[in-house]
Amino acid sequence: MIVVGLCLFVISNLLAAAADHFSLFLVSRLIGGMGSAALVPSIMAYVVDITTDEQRPRAMSFLGASMSSGFIIGPGLGGLFAEFGTRVPFFASASIGLLAVICCLPLLPESKSVEVRLMHLKSKQKKENIFRQLAQSVKSRYFILLLMIFALTFGLTHFEAIYPLFVTQSYGFTTRDISILFMVCSLIGTFNQVMLTNRLTQRFGEKLIISSMLLLSAVSLVFLLFSGNFFYVMVITMLFFTFNNILRPTINTLLSKEAGNEQGFVAGLNNAYMSLGQIFGPVLAGALFDIHINLPYLFGAIVLLVSCFISVKWLGIKNGVIPQENRRVKDQAL
Repeated sequence: MIVVGLCLFVISNLLAAAADHFSLFLVSRLIGGMGSAALVPSIMAYVVDITTDEQRPRAMSFLGASMSSGFIIGPGLGGLFAEFGTRVPFFASASIGLLAVICCLPLLPESKSVEVRLMHLKSKQKKENIFRQLAQSVKSRYFILLLMIFALTFGLTHFEAIYPLFVTQSYGFTTRDISILFMVCSLIGTFNQVMLTNRLTQRFGEKLIISSMLLLSAVSLVFLLFSGNFFYVMVITMLFFTFNNILRPTINTLLSKEAGNEQGFVAGLNNAYMSLGQIFGPVLAGALFDIHINLPYLFGAIVLLVSCFISVKWLGIKNGVIPQENRRVKDQAL
């Protein structure tokens, strides 16, 4: 599934590079979405298969770092490649995808033996279609975490979709300025994620980290509106990327713990909620931008704040936070 997803990604970018009509470009994006649906859940399930509960937070941190940095470095490099032609970024993406396929075939073994896969295949019941699964996920024990995935992706795509327009119209930044901002801030944010995520979760726990990062992400969106100084914008952008980079693997780790034996199924729902965020984030950001230039970031901050309040209430109960009085009773019983 990982190889199939990568191949579809390559085909999608080649079609986009060759597109001479809007309809062909839409077909390329459809194929790219199919590739993402095959690739992302399979990668997450693979990581879960090859790690223990103790290893998983660090593994998810590295996986989240690669995904987040790809989402952010991609637009930065794309802006630089576009100076050589508008089709060049798509050829570059296709080349990177093809390199990943070539590396994946000899270097990535199956995470489970043939016997184990056949046993799981025989024991699995027929799954409902994705729309019914999304409806049923609302009643699941991990729905709030899926909602956090949606809010996180919504906030990030909301941020990215309008960022070039916002800093150009508000502060007069050039394409090169924007590319530098994306790449530098992404690299620093990814470095901070790798260095900090595992340490923070071990010290404070997933619940506090999720709530704090949602709150700080919302605050950084608002702070972006205060000044057009290049270095100020760079610091705020770097902080926003860092908070998001730490948040994603933390949520994924907690989600994998809640999933139990349903890792592949939950990873599929995870990808579905990410896709919903990627759809509604840019669309709503564009509509709000037409109304007022600051509205997208103000609304994105509200979404993240609401998610923060929900996480404080739900995760506090779900993670077994015991009031002090009940804790003494429990300790005496033990």
